[in-house]
Amino acid sequence: MPRINLLPWRDELRQKRKKEFFLSILAAILVGAALTFGTKLYYQGLIENQEERNDMLRTEIAALNRQIEEIEGFEAQKDRLLERMAIIEELQVLRPEAVHLMDELVDVVPTGVHLTEVTQAGRKVDVAGITQSYSRVSAMLRNASEESEWLRDAELGVINTTGSGPLAEGEFTMSMQQVPTTDEEGP
Repeated sequence: MPRINLLPWRDELRQKRKKEFFLSILAAILVGAALTFGTKLYYQGLIENQEERNDMLRTEIAALNRQIEEIEGFEAQKDRLLERMAIIEELQVLRPEAVHLMDELVDVVPTGVHLTEVTQAGRKVDVAGITQSYSRVSAMLRNASEESEWLRDAELGVINTTGSGPLAEGEFTMSMQQVPTTDEEGP
């Protein structure tokens, strides 16, 4: 029988299989690397996209915060204007009261009493003056408390006599409340 040597054939087959095995390992490594790189690129794209969205949101939030500050500034300005309008309206309402007060003081002060100072703080009116006799001060108290439409609650503060003899005069202070011309409590 002729002898056939199968060893080189087997060697070649083994070499071929080894080559195919290394090629498949290399292909698997390349595919794995490609998949890893592709996955990395995909997630990096997602992260960049989200960062762009976050930057856009930060920009919009900053713009909205500026608008909110503007609105708050407008609201503060509106409040200041409303306060001014209220003050002006109150002054318009109170303007005739000064006229009534001066007119009423002329009617309340009897002959022989001279006012040297008139001050007003809110509704309280303080007067200081000189009188020829105590009876004239009591007449002024009575006029302010009982007979006046625009004054009430007159109280004598201090009365001092200056000088001596028949020409002695008295210095006095008095406080009273002015009656409002309108209802302060509202409708």
